[in-house]
Amino acid sequence: MRIYYNLSLILFSILLISCGAPSGKSSDEKSRAGDKLPRVAIAGIAIESSTFSPALTQEEAFHAKSGTAVFEYYPFMATDSANRSRAEWFPTIKGHALPGGTVTREAYESLLSKTLEMLKKDLPYDGLFLDIHGAMSVVGLDDAEGDFITRIREVIGYETLISTSMDLHGNVSQALAFNSDLITCYRMAPHEDAIESKKRALENLLDRLESGKGKPKFKAWIPIPILLPGEKTSTRIEPGKSLYAKVDPITKREGVIDAAIWIGYAWADEPRNHAVVMVTGDDKASVINAAEELAGSFWEVRNEFVFVAPTATLEESLKLAIASKEQPYMISDMGDNPTAGGAGDVTWTLRELLKNPEFSSGKGKTLIYASIPGPEFVEKALIAGVGGEVDGLAGAAVDNRFAPPIRLKGVVTAIEKGDKNAEIEVVVKVGTVSVIVTKKRKPYHRESDFTNLGLDPRKSDIVVVKIGYLVPELYNMRGDWIMALTPGGVDQDLERLDYKRIKRPMFPLDNDMEQPNLKARLISLSGK
Repeated sequence: MRIYYNLSLILFSILLISCGAPSGKSSDEKSRAGDKLPRVAIAGIAIESSTFSPALTQEEAFHAKSGTAVFEYYPFMATDSANRSRAEWFPTIKGHALPGGTVTREAYESLLSKTLEMLKKDLPYDGLFLDIHGAMSVVGLDDAEGDFITRIREVIGYETLISTSMDLHGNVSQALAFNSDLITCYRMAPHEDAIESKKRALENLLDRLESGKGKPKFKAWIPIPILLPGEKTSTRIEPGKSLYAKVDPITKREGVIDAAIWIGYAWADEPRNHAVVMVTGDDKASVINAAEELAGSFWEVRNEFVFVAPTATLEESLKLAIASKEQPYMISDMGDNPTAGGAGDVTWTLRELLKNPEFSSGKGKTLIYASIPGPEFVEKALIAGVGGEVDGLAGAAVDNRFAPPIRLKGVVTAIEKGDKNAEIEVVVKVGTVSVIVTKKRKPYHRESDFTNLGLDPRKSDIVVVKIGYLVPELYNMRGDWIMALTPGGVDQDLERLDYKRIKRPMFPLDNDMEQPNLKARLISLSGK
């Protein structure tokens, strides 16, 4: 009997191997044993671009990396990381520009063609990790990301599994939804979970490849006719906080892989600009129910969205700041926010500040203004040197719709060279105002952005920053805070924007609109 028993075990083992039973080996063990790891490419170009800004974005703004340098974007893809050992990697082009104006067609085609050429070199692929923003506007295109992924599909085919990672302020057109097998976005605004979300998109891809499950069976896509600015949909406050808190539990349901809510991007006038819900998974009913539940929840709370902080005119904001004993009192110069797509060189706010006797007298409260681009002014400041006097014009080279270039006359207190975005920064003291002037536009989000210039924002009475909602470091630094309703390419008063091409009706522009159809639309996964 023992002989027959042992023989049965041997035969059973042979049968398991011949049927391709899972070996249970780790990625490292597979590699050492010579088993094939999945072949995974990486690509993506990202920007948030306002069509209401006169600015145009050129290729150099993307600071594109290629080949192994692409891994520098992802801490979870370090050489010794577990994820790095799970696949054979083929990084192509990855670029991420500061938000700005519409991307030139030449810049877009150049970055796309470089991506496609690199993809062609190492065909075929099992997977592609596509890392985009979702709100890129390109001259002559209505759906830049939809075009981008469609042209990638034409090269890599429809068998390759694509996992797309996005900003929640991106736009998900049907073309993007169709060509993405897995898709997810951030769940926090401000985006403190950006890296976590990218990692989730990559791990979703690797899990499906390693398990042999491949493409999910179902994708539900629901367009929602809501268009709101990020400053009204922050997850720091209700209803955004509770709305986005529903997402993660839904992903734990049987048959669901991932779920996402896109607020969409309010400052582009294209048909794809609106909110979207998507859910992917292998159980049809679970996917549909989850998508419709999230979409219904979003629509139900549409009237509850408010600005994340108090808002006022600039005049009212300054009165409050001057009267306040809190330090620093932070004012968001929202209309020209370069991190939402503003040109960053509107001079209207700075002009109003310098006219105010509180600051022009040289005896009032101290104020830091960050910032205004002025390459010619910077050149004059370099000649004058620290401690020297400088007199010149800055700003309004791109967006002069609200005010012309501003004359700044004062003492240079700092010069700093080598910043990735600004290239050269100078500080000029005008009255009690320290104005940061840059060669190229730059957002000021970190305390070190100020202290590197010899400025102490914590001891300044007032800090005015071209931003919308404060990023975490500024938020934690604030004594008090108000968001000023200033003009620019990302004006927070959407009714002042001249929309012509978005789909109507659209909430809140059409506040009396009827209940929309929020039924899930299943997007085919079987190819063309």
